[in-house]
Amino acid sequence: MSGYEVDIITHHIGGSDYRLRVLRDKQQYADPDGSAERAGVSPASWPLFGVVWPAGLALAEEMSRFPVAGKSILELGCGIGLSSLVLAHRGANITACDYHPLAGEFLKRNAELNGLGPIPFHTAPWTGPNPRLGRYDLIIGSDLLYERDHAALLAGFIEHHAGDAAQVLIADPGRGYVKPFSALLTTRGFVRSEQRMPMAGSVGMPASRGQLFSFVRSAA
Repeated sequence: MSGYEVDIITHHIGGSDYRLRVLRDKQQYADPDGSAERAGVSPASWPLFGVVWPAGLALAEEMSRFPVAGKSILELGCGIGLSSLVLAHRGANITACDYHPLAGEFLKRNAELNGLGPIPFHTAPWTGPNPRLGRYDLIIGSDLLYERDHAALLAGFIEHHAGDAAQVLIADPGRGYVKPFSALLTTRGFVRSEQRMPMAGSVGMPASRGQLFSFVRSAA
C-alpha cells in the first residue's frame, strides 16, 4: 500500500540496536480501500500506530530484562511492535495484536529489518474476544488507556485472553484512565502494584508521571 512516507530509525534497547520502519511523522494518512474506516480508525488516529511513543520505549526496555522463560506472551496494541521485537530477539513465545490494518505489515517488515523470523500477529479489536488468540500467561501493552471507553474495552478483552494465572503489564504515561481500568481488573481477580517508569518526552506529561502497572492473578 502506498500513500504515506516512512523512515528507518534505530533505538538502542537492552544493549542491542533495533532498526524500525516507522511513519515519517504523525501527519501521515492513507486509506484507499477504506479498511481503516471499516476498522473504526479515524483520520486523526490513523498514524498513531506507526510512530515510537515514550511509553513504548519504556516497555521495550522493561521487556529486555523481564523474566519471560516458559511464558506465553501477548502484546496488545503493538503498533510497530517494538516490545514484540525485543521479546522475539530474546527467544520468547510472543504474539502481537492490533486493530490497525497496517500494524501486521509494519511488524513483519520490522522483524525482517532485525533479522528475526515472523512474529505471530492477529488483528484484534477490543470489542470482543478473538478465538484465534487463546489465553496467555503475560499480557503487555503501552499507552493504551487514552480514551474514556478504553478502560472497559481493554479489561473485557484481557478477561477473555488472560490465563487463570496471569500477569498484565501496562506502561502508562499518566493518561488518566488507569483507575477505572484497575477497578475492573480487580473485580476479575487481579491484584495491582505499580512502580515509577520515567518516560522523558511523553506528550503533555512530565517524566515523573510515567508508571508501570502490574496486575497479577493467581490460579484458583
